[in-house]
Amino acid sequence: MPSSAGIDRASSGRNNRATDAAPTSVPAMSRPAVVSRVPEADSGSGFRRDLGLFDATMVVAGSMIGSGIFIVSADIARTVPAPGWLLLVWIATGVMTVFAALASGELAGMFPRAGGQYVYLREAFGPLTGFLYGWTLFLVIQTGTIAAVGVAFAKFLGVYVPWVSAGNVFVPLHVGGADFSLTSQRLVGILVVALLTWLNTRGVRTAKWTQNLFTTTKIGALAILAMVPLLGLRNPEAVAANFAPGALFGGAPLTSALVMAFMAAMVGSLFSADAWNNIAFAGEEVKEPHRNLARSMVFGTALVTLLYTLANVAYLCLLPLHGSPDGASVVERGIQHATEDRVGTAAMQSLLGASGGLVMAAFVVISTFGCLNGLILAGPRLYYAMARDALFFRQATGLNESGVPA
Repeated sequence: MPSSAGIDRASSGRNNRATDAAPTSVPAMSRPAVVSRVPEADSGSGFRRDLGLFDATMVVAGSMIGSGIFIVSADIARTVPAPGWLLLVWIATGVMTVFAALASGELAGMFPRAGGQYVYLREAFGPLTGFLYGWTLFLVIQTGTIAAVGVAFAKFLGVYVPWVSAGNVFVPLHVGGADFSLTSQRLVGILVVALLTWLNTRGVRTAKWTQNLFTTTKIGALAILAMVPLLGLRNPEAVAANFAPGALFGGAPLTSALVMAFMAAMVGSLFSADAWNNIAFAGEEVKEPHRNLARSMVFGTALVTLLYTLANVAYLCLLPLHGSPDGASVVERGIQHATEDRVGTAAMQSLLGASGGLVMAAFVVISTFGCLNGLILAGPRLYYAMARDALFFRQATGLNESGVPA
């Protein structure tokens, strides 16, 4: 827990900013609009406003698109009863995400500072809530996501480099039944995180060019997948099973059990649509933040929602929703029982044969690399904001010669 002195300093700093900008009679909930008139980055913080609208949108989209869109549809398919419900899960997720981006965009315009969600929670509920969120992000949310995406990167890289494998163990270590062994797969995951961390310490310009390159590439890859139905590249068996009269929603009545299953199915899709708010962490590095932060969030989430929905339409045009776990082919296994839940790989294999797996592995390697860069770019800005409020290590208040919180 933070010391009482640390909380007092953070609270005092917040109250002083509000008092300087507005009369003390102004209600607390009206203060943010006044506080935001002078962004802290303009008063000597050292950050450089190098992120334009396109760059910020690429951070939003790039942080969202990882490996989830290529995997989680299998779990959703095992939870919902018919193909139409699979699509509705992704559409509902997208609508919720865009609405959240609209709300968060308003806050980002009011507080265009480093820290994003931490700043909003601190201003609304006090430094203790900000402290708890920031440290949870540091210990679990951001770091856990980076670790998971790093392993996904290594897992799909192993399709091309067999040496990168969970079975290639360097240091065996088992504690209480849990496997903590160092494998070549985990080592590669660690190394790619280290590489991108180093790249990000070279400055926000280096980070943004890396982000733009890999995000545009993976958006293009998803767009190619989304165009499959438009190009007439369909599997007649899958189309008949998923889109025949009465098959789309299966004639299932709307019951409480179906509603609960629908909500449970959204867990995976919501995880796949997460991290869109990371651009707000870098609020002091965005040009015209009052306009571009909100726009980038809405543009990025809307673009990803469209791509995710169309990708699932493509899956349904290439694979039946229902299948058998013992099926001999990817079509017989269907979306429900795709090998290791790799629906994207199964869809490409049904279209291109064995080479489809190699194509999809390349898509995922590119996608996860860009996702990692976006996550690593954003997180340190929040820790910087916490340190500035005496709620994190003091050393984190400094910027390096490239103007980033290294």
